[in-house]
Amino acid sequence: MDIFNVLTMIGGLCLFLFGMNLMGQALERRAGGKLQSLLDKMTGSVPAGFLTGLGITAIIQSSSATTVMVVGFVNSGLMTLRQAINVIMGANVGTTVTAWLLSLAGISGSNIWVSLLKPSSFTPVLALIGIIFYMFCKSGKKKDTGMILLGFATLMFGMETMSGAVSGLKDVPAFASLFLMFKNPILGVLAGALLTGIIQSSSASVGILQALAVTGQVSYAAAIPIIMGQNIGTCVTALISSVGTQKNAKRAAVVHLMFNVIGVVVLLTAFWIVKIVFAPAILDENATMSGIAIAHSLFNILCTAMLLPAGGLLEKLAIRIVPDKGGKEQPVELEERLLITPSVALGRCRAVAGEMARCAGEALHMALTTFENYSPELTESIRENESRCDRYEDELGTYLVRLSAQQLSDAESEEATELLKIIGDFERISDHAVNLLAASEELRSKGLGFSATAEKELKVLIGAVSEILNTAERAFSEKDLAAAAQVEPLKQVIVALKEQMRTRHILRMQQGHCSIEAGFVWSDLLTDLERTADHCSNIAGCVLDAANHGLNLHETLRAMRADDPDFRRAYGTYAEKYRLQAV
Repeated sequence: MDIFNVLTMIGGLCLFLFGMNLMGQALERRAGGKLQSLLDKMTGSVPAGFLTGLGITAIIQSSSATTVMVVGFVNSGLMTLRQAINVIMGANVGTTVTAWLLSLAGISGSNIWVSLLKPSSFTPVLALIGIIFYMFCKSGKKKDTGMILLGFATLMFGMETMSGAVSGLKDVPAFASLFLMFKNPILGVLAGALLTGIIQSSSASVGILQALAVTGQVSYAAAIPIIMGQNIGTCVTALISSVGTQKNAKRAAVVHLMFNVIGVVVLLTAFWIVKIVFAPAILDENATMSGIAIAHSLFNILCTAMLLPAGGLLEKLAIRIVPDKGGKEQPVELEERLLITPSVALGRCRAVAGEMARCAGEALHMALTTFENYSPELTESIRENESRCDRYEDELGTYLVRLSAQQLSDAESEEATELLKIIGDFERISDHAVNLLAASEELRSKGLGFSATAEKELKVLIGAVSEILNTAERAFSEKDLAAAAQVEPLKQVIVALKEQMRTRHILRMQQGHCSIEAGFVWSDLLTDLERTADHCSNIAGCVLDAANHGLNLHETLRAMRADDPDFRRAYGTYAEKYRLQAV
């Protein structure tokens, strides 16, 4: 083996790792909705958690990514430590899928049907289909499908390149001696852990071992301990990810490490006993690609079967290793570690935006009650909610911008844009709540009041604004298009109400029924209530835009007000419901 073979092997390894990363990212984007659905099914049930971890890892082809995601979930309070343990165990089994895909490269035979199963036969076709999808299709989903095919073709080409480059090593005595040394199980475990820790992917390190197996110098006695070590090495990613997290997130990473270390200790001991006592002939045979995939699967399945029932004990042990030090920790609402899975991070953003919507709505409803039921506790709650909304806007806005820099599907990109627009409207609604509170406090501090007629009119407008706020919040949180369509006609009724009330109040001031100073407060009140309705209209318009895959809010609202019979019907209903009494 000369320098050119070494360079070829390095090039093949680079293509292999790049193809694996490319395929994993594209699979995740393509399966974004399914991934979110799997995550939604996470419960305390052991089978559900196990199957969730298995399913996610099979989809995104990386147990490391799944475990990092789990650490993020635990850190943000979305998952308990007990749930995380079940998912981590499922991820360890799910990662074996990759080894089976890679084992296709080891298929041999002269039969035409067997030859068709060889990657060298079908990957060029997949690459051709992939490049057509990627270059000539406009749909984001089709582009992602093309990227999956290209990633897989690149991965398999890199695998074959590596295998071809190292095939000459079968005649190198030093290489044979190296793998004879790895027949010492301890050295094999350390080698597997070190390699996997460096490249941070057990799937990739198993692939490298499969490529080396074509030399015929890798026996099962050497391969099995290396496979065991690879499972320990893959814990490095989760341990690094847990730095700076809360105690339960650190415990999840520790459980991942304990699961693999305990599994390796028990099964390595059993392997050593079998090797010494029975000395099965198969251990001295040359490992094949499919044989390595079988060994990898068996090891992970046996580990899971042994430790899955002991999840509670692992949890207690993790709590002892990472003990409580007093003081309650607040979960992180927007976890950075979830950015590696944009579909999940986006789902979390929507959930936090829903909290922001409830916070803003609560602030405005409380502010509207201060005109009749004022209390210091109420004012403090309103200002606290407004501060929370400011914080939500800052954190969500920053997080969404960072998320938008990731590779998102078209649907995810649209949703991120929708959320960026909407959070500004919720924040402004909370600002108007504080403005309304200030108006209420000014009336109280100056001993001002409105006439009985004005108070009746104000109750009508407050009822309309309360309804539009509830409708807009429901439209956003439930993606309720029917509710969203009701907002704009009600907003137009509120605009007409505001103009009527302003005109009527001017007449009352001219007739001496209301003071000029109270008139200034009245004007500010009407403005804040109307602008609240404007923001509700924006929110509903964004919901409708997102459903129609459009981003032109003003065009959406203009089209609704045009010659839409449903709009006219809803407007008439609301106009009758919130009609002012005749003067």
